[in-house]
Amino acid sequence: MDITIFMQQMINGFSLGSMYALIAIGYTMVYGVLRLINFAHGDIMMVGGFLGYFGIAILGLPFAAAVLLAVVGSALLGMLSDRVAYRPLRNAPKISLLITAIGVSFFLENAFNVFFGGVPRAFPVPTYLEEIIDFHGLTMPVSALLVPIVTAMLLAIILWVLFKTKYGMAIRALAFDVGTVNLMGIDANRIITMVFGIGSALAAVGGIFWAVNYPSVEPMMGVLVGLKAFAAAVVGGIGSVGGAVLGGLIIGFTEVVVIAFFPELGGYKDAFAFIFLILILLFKPTGILGIDFEKSRF
Repeated sequence: MDITIFMQQMINGFSLGSMYALIAIGYTMVYGVLRLINFAHGDIMMVGGFLGYFGIAILGLPFAAAVLLAVVGSALLGMLSDRVAYRPLRNAPKISLLITAIGVSFFLENAFNVFFGGVPRAFPVPTYLEEIIDFHGLTMPVSALLVPIVTAMLLAIILWVLFKTKYGMAIRALAFDVGTVNLMGIDANRIITMVFGIGSALAAVGGIFWAVNYPSVEPMMGVLVGLKAFAAAVVGGIGSVGGAVLGGLIIGFTEVVVIAFFPELGGYKDAFAFIFLILILLFKPTGILGIDFEKSRF
């Protein structure tokens, strides 16, 4: 493999890993606050993809407006799922929350399957996102270049919110002790709902980019992607926003580069995320950037 092909695969891996990272951030933020693995998160990503599709194909909105519709709609759905499904179980055993998250996931998948059918729908990708950039023999569509840029911008915004704003301070305090935060006059439920909204908005952006790069949407599109993003969050260090991004990039690079070197393993490409997950759990259970939850958050 010459250097040009290698660099081409690195670019592809960076783009794929950035999409996993966007979704993984939502997993890690909810876990950091509630110690809950929100298995419905991948389906929120699917909802974001569908909202983008409806915005462009049905409502005739420009791409930017469709993205805004997907982000706002998914954020509201995430906050609604917290209000309806998770908030009543705040003081219940964690296994109850976990089972509820799986139930929300099944509900979303089957609701979209019933109302919109299981046949994949072609996503109307704007022409300017399909344009090919040629740089010294390296070719990439504009969409693949845009994903890591947007991911980096959103990561910077999330870190700024967490460490430079009073809401971020409330989120980090809430992750330490919900009871104490309530005693200090902060509405813990409102902050938790906000975390669900932020995570769901990021998942929607990931869903839009996924639909653009693999141009179709269908009700089960978030299942495997969500599981890989969860693996990315654990590999990078669940509870760490930076770790979620690192884990997403590792999973994306591995999935693309290994297949480029060993094409005969193409049928097993989906296994690499979970191989990394098993190895990390065996040798470093807290993840690469795993944090001590008694000392810090995110």
